[in-house]
Amino acid sequence: MEQMYNVSSNPHIRDKMTTSRIMQLVVIALLPTTLFGIWNFGVHALLVVLATVASSVFFEWLYDRLMHKKNTTTDFSAVVTGLLLALNMPPQIPIWMPILGSAFAIIVVKQLFGGLGQNFMNPALAGRCFLMISFAGKMTNFAVSKSSHAVVDAVTQATPLAALKSQGFIEGTSIPVKNLFLGNIQGTIGETSALAILIGAVILLAFKIIDLKVPLTYIGSFAVFVIFYMLGTGKGFDVNYLLSHIFGGGLMLGAWFMATDYVTTPITPKGQLVYGCCLGIVTAVFRLFGGSAEGVSYAIIFCNLLVPLIEKVTKPVAFGKGGKK
Repeated sequence: MEQMYNVSSNPHIRDKMTTSRIMQLVVIALLPTTLFGIWNFGVHALLVVLATVASSVFFEWLYDRLMHKKNTTTDFSAVVTGLLLALNMPPQIPIWMPILGSAFAIIVVKQLFGGLGQNFMNPALAGRCFLMISFAGKMTNFAVSKSSHAVVDAVTQATPLAALKSQGFIEGTSIPVKNLFLGNIQGTIGETSALAILIGAVILLAFKIIDLKVPLTYIGSFAVFVIFYMLGTGKGFDVNYLLSHIFGGGLMLGAWFMATDYVTTPITPKGQLVYGCCLGIVTAVFRLFGGSAEGVSYAIIFCNLLVPLIEKVTKPVAFGKGGKK
């Protein structure tokens, strides 16, 4: 033969965007909310971010070293996991707790199931839920230092969602939606400013790292559920209450940065729509009827477990099959 051809398995067409490049862009997109969280909550928040990211990279390197595997820290996935975990931490949490959470996220949830691409749930959220179960008091303590710019309740130290939960649905309930959007409130390091999160979301969309299907169906189905809840109480529609739930808590951060995780999101277009609707409904149920004011982390993890079933149901019919006989 005059010309030799290379024969390989599919896929035969590959995108030039590498895994490390995708992860680097995610880190860049997370910078607005990270920097705002540090400005909002002070030096300790910076220490939490640095310690969590560094420990996540270290635990990934250590596992690879002990298991004699190729070093995977250069793909930046551990950096993303550590940064997302840090952004889900209360600003004054003891440093050793998120370090423990990063060990659980990287070693137990990610590496023991095969590494990047094999984990069955979002590692950062798994680490957060692990800490929530183990140290509920510290994980729900949102007291901040005097240097913080957040608008706080000096007595209860309650987040806006917690205050909303304790009041119940009262038409005209006073929740500072402007502060919720801009970020002058209590909460975890990275969830307070919806504006900063949306700036990061625009970066992800501009570089085509994510699309709109999952975030919009997530937020949209959640909003529809809350509206029906309001109407069902007989109090009527209250836009302030609705916006408080949309901008408050971890909904925006979860919808744009964690529900869109490639590994734990359906690959079928219909499946992504179903997944987003499930996220919205489950989050609303947890928030409105559960014992906790928040529900995003548990909702995403629960729906991560449904992804194989969703993909099975929404799998497109192969060409040439499924027609009338």
